[in-house]
Amino acid sequence: MDCLSSSFLSTFSPTNSYSSSPPLPTSQPSSSFRVFSVRTEDKLQTVTTTTKRPSDEQVKKHTTPSFNIEKRSRSVVVDQSLPSTFLNAFDNIINNFIDPPLRVSVDPKHVLSDNFSPVDELPPTECQVIEGTLPSCLDGAYFRNGPNPQFLPRGPYHLFDGDGMLHAIRISNGKATFCSRYVKTYKYNIEKDAGFPIIPNVLAGFNGMTASAARMAVLAGRFLAGQYDPTKGIGLANTSLAYFGNKLYALGESDLPYAVKLAPNGDIITTGRHDFDGKLFMSMTAHPKIDPETKEAFSFRYGPMPPFLTFFRFDQNGEKQPDVPIFSMTSPSFLHDLAITKNYAIFPEIQIGMSPMEMIGGGSPVSADSGKIPRLGLIPRYAKDESEMKWFEVPGFNVIHCINAWEEDGGDTVVLVAPNILSVEHTLERMDLIHASIEKVTINLKTGMVSRHPLSTRNLDFAVLNPAFIAVKNRYIYCGVGDPMPKISGVVKLDVSLSEVDRRECIVASRMFGPGCFGGEPFFVAREPDNPEADEDDGYVISYVHNENTGESRFVVMDAKSPTLEIVAAVKLPRRVPYGFHGLFVKESDINKL
Repeated sequence: MDCLSSSFLSTFSPTNSYSSSPPLPTSQPSSSFRVFSVRTEDKLQTVTTTTKRPSDEQVKKHTTPSFNIEKRSRSVVVDQSLPSTFLNAFDNIINNFIDPPLRVSVDPKHVLSDNFSPVDELPPTECQVIEGTLPSCLDGAYFRNGPNPQFLPRGPYHLFDGDGMLHAIRISNGKATFCSRYVKTYKYNIEKDAGFPIIPNVLAGFNGMTASAARMAVLAGRFLAGQYDPTKGIGLANTSLAYFGNKLYALGESDLPYAVKLAPNGDIITTGRHDFDGKLFMSMTAHPKIDPETKEAFSFRYGPMPPFLTFFRFDQNGEKQPDVPIFSMTSPSFLHDLAITKNYAIFPEIQIGMSPMEMIGGGSPVSADSGKIPRLGLIPRYAKDESEMKWFEVPGFNVIHCINAWEEDGGDTVVLVAPNILSVEHTLERMDLIHASIEKVTINLKTGMVSRHPLSTRNLDFAVLNPAFIAVKNRYIYCGVGDPMPKISGVVKLDVSLSEVDRRECIVASRMFGPGCFGGEPFFVAREPDNPEADEDDGYVISYVHNENTGESRFVVMDAKSPTLEIVAAVKLPRRVPYGFHGLFVKESDINKL
């Protein structure tokens, strides 16, 4: 799962190394609770802190939950003005007395435990290839985005509320350099300069009328005091990345994209918030779909005010085209992703919606409506209005991530493959109870008949495919195995074509990382990306994998054709990579265009 929207608000480590290259699992997971590299400045004064990082042995012996702050030595200048002093004091009262983090799902002591805990930035650092040889097709950079809070949360904190941090490994001629940098969003910059949080956590901070009213009052006070300007964005850019129009963007759906680039030494640089010459308003999805043939990017935004959905696209040069408002979506639903075919864009309207009025009764502004019937909406890719929009009810089909879609029977049939989230009511509060079944949905556009069946009943999400097959019929899918979500205990390969013969399980290859070892979303890189005759699965599956037993992380390269997804190369990372969301591989020729 990744970051749910904060559109509601916008509208109103230690250094680790492997001594050798043994298998990732070494023992059972440690039961100790650790938080690393979190900056915390609750006192309104100028401070210089140097906290000695405990040794690995000390960490292993420590069994009582606590916060262990990674070594750092820096001067932090904190705003001591009277408005800041008053507003921070009021914020502390809210977090300590009005709305303390009583639920486990928003208690930072639990949410930020072990490898969910954040790390500090790391400049470009050379890495050691400890197993195999890095394939030449990996010359470029793999970026992975995810939440990494700049400050230790003072009150309720949801996993999806952290500042975006990019972890990039640049590969050239078989050598690797690793770098971690925050996406320098407007929110990140003003809070870094102030020395304390300014924008409240949306998913954790707006539950119940009293807490919501109090935090909105503080936010209004900060605006009046000149601490922030909402027109410059309040987003986190913590969800994913996309490359189109010869630019690379860090994305989070509560704000505009932030353009980033890679320096020659492997450093990650944020070049700024991008509104496409004033044509992009407020926000866009974190999951635009790029057609590999036309190079167009298809996207959308959604929110709590009509139109609840707006469709748009970018041409091959990255120029934004006019908005297409969708008024036939009559309630504010949570729309995280879309799929495209050669002629259509597909939108899943699910049971999760935005209901600001729920706060009056003590609820969350984002919640599930069990009485709502999910729908799939199809609109022509180049529609100028919604007159040709068609909706198809698909009861019980709650899609957060789309994998792929295509057309069959001369365009009379549309097929969508996606994970169906069972027990969707647990999406925000109990992600460990979520089970996602990969399903294939077929829509007959002539008769309106919708049929569906599972491709795998295993708990799978964070699915990817060979990017060259987006919008056309593909055969292979690579999925993360939830154990439970949001941890990923391995990767499996599905053969979609097996479902055309019978309805049996479609998993044809598997690689489990071992006890106490967890990865993230896999990504497929073709061995010969410019060869149209190459097999669809001729390439590599890559991911970061963390060993909770040792606190160490690796970058692993798996053979996509192997029935065991054999690891053909592994890179020892200079320090651990926290669990995160979505990633992207950018080849060297495209990096040079940034």
